[in-house]
Amino acid sequence: MHDPASPRPCNIAAALPEMAARQPDAIAIRCPSGIDAHGRVRYDTCLSWRELDSRSDAIAAALSRIGIARGTRTALMVRPSPELFLLMFALFKMGAVPVLIDPGIDKRALRQCLNEAAPEAFIGIPLAHAARILLGWARGSVKIRLTIGRRWFWGGFSLEKLLTQNRNNTFERAATHADDVAAILFTSGSTGVPKGVVYRHRHFVAQVEMLRTMLAIEAGGVDLPTFPPFALFDPALGLTSIIPDMDPTRPAQADPRKLVDAIERFGITQMFGSPALIDNLSRYGQAHGLRLASLKRVMSAGAPVSPAVVDRMQAMLEPDASIYTPYGATECLPVALIEGRELRTTRTATESGAGTCIGRVVAPNRVRLIRIDDRAIAQWHDSLQVAEGDIGEIVVAGPSVTDSYFARPEATALAKISETLPDGSTRVLHRMGDLAWRDEQGRLWFCGRKSQRVETRSGPLYTEQFEPIFNTHPKVRRSALVGVGERGAQRPIVCVELVQDARADATLRGELLALAQRHAHTRGLDTLLFHPRFPVDIRHNAKIGREALARWASQKLG
Repeated sequence: MHDPASPRPCNIAAALPEMAARQPDAIAIRCPSGIDAHGRVRYDTCLSWRELDSRSDAIAAALSRIGIARGTRTALMVRPSPELFLLMFALFKMGAVPVLIDPGIDKRALRQCLNEAAPEAFIGIPLAHAARILLGWARGSVKIRLTIGRRWFWGGFSLEKLLTQNRNNTFERAATHADDVAAILFTSGSTGVPKGVVYRHRHFVAQVEMLRTMLAIEAGGVDLPTFPPFALFDPALGLTSIIPDMDPTRPAQADPRKLVDAIERFGITQMFGSPALIDNLSRYGQAHGLRLASLKRVMSAGAPVSPAVVDRMQAMLEPDASIYTPYGATECLPVALIEGRELRTTRTATESGAGTCIGRVVAPNRVRLIRIDDRAIAQWHDSLQVAEGDIGEIVVAGPSVTDSYFARPEATALAKISETLPDGSTRVLHRMGDLAWRDEQGRLWFCGRKSQRVETRSGPLYTEQFEPIFNTHPKVRRSALVGVGERGAQRPIVCVELVQDARADATLRGELLALAQRHAHTRGLDTLLFHPRFPVDIRHNAKIGREALARWASQKLG
């Protein structure tokens, strides 16, 4: 919690002037800037710590001149570039509220998100402004329009002109408090229309400290954040950011050669990647016998990471390097953590139907498991909890737990529980919507999304206790358990996506059904459907769209 008497505001941008004073000429951010004569990616576009701090000051001063102020909700649609990070830090310094939405989501959902967030300012590249006009995004709320690049028919201001017309960069940095709204970050919408999560400055600050402690991060490292928003944590952690040459909305398609080149060229010490990206990188590394000597820390999150992927990635690293799979969500991050070597020891249990081990709870969080219930729960009481060892919904209390969704009272009611503490104060708990059980060592075992459980006449079936069994087959890339029919009488179906060049024939079908017969909870399965390419989420390209697969399976079976 920020001390009001302290000159340092509760704000992750407060680290910038400190880093600029400590090492002004060291590189803070390096971005790709084209291809050189030898076909390699150029990384000539750089910002030193002094430039990142002073130029974000200049942008903040320019934004204040056009009416953006403390509390102004500001939609930001800019590609990963120096401008994106300069603008984000400028908005944080001002106490304005950036609104971030994944650009790759369905256009109707994107319109709904922007209309819901009702931004008063819109900052974007020309393509984003053209789409805003043509598709009617936030038509009734946007009063301030700022273009990054060439401004066309939509009017408003140009950032380049603002910065050249007036070089008075003085502005008063907002003395932001812990409970001030810092940003509205939309979920990926993998199980429905994305929701705007209200972040307060204390949430960002808590996340930084929890990440620093749980991963033992020390200043001076070099980060490769393949999910660009995570680069915003790097200044507060004292890390240099190397922004990779890739489309962040399609991490599964990132070129592993470019990732390896960046890691080797800049001595990357830590990286984050979605499970799909790490899968591709590890396959490439295995095929070429690569070792990435500089990498000390690899993190992958967004969906369960298979032990096979961890094995391949670990083989590319030095013995003292670690792979971590943190568990959390936009609404609450981080929650739990497991290191790759421990995850590998749980592989047999996972492939026998125990679920995926997501590790131990990250301090100072507290996790409790409650009975499965799709209804809202207004007030916490201890009788909600399941018996030790039983499967229940994960409920989290902790400093990074967010309070609400923006303009979504019904969704907030379904996801939040109020708890009265012994001293009479209250706190907000977050229902993760995920199911798990806890073992005798205090580790959580993820069993699947609550909304994706299959309710049969014999009882519920859980995706993460089903799918890893089929994923052990060498011809299976991934599988998905879905239910067809009315809840309570659903028929379990396993959809299967095969590895490249594998054939969906009667022999393979028989082998997979034989696998099912070896385990008690999969023994009743009698229907397999082969699917050419699973639908996945747009953020990490790793969460399977089981709702879409269930509709497909229903049509397929007539």
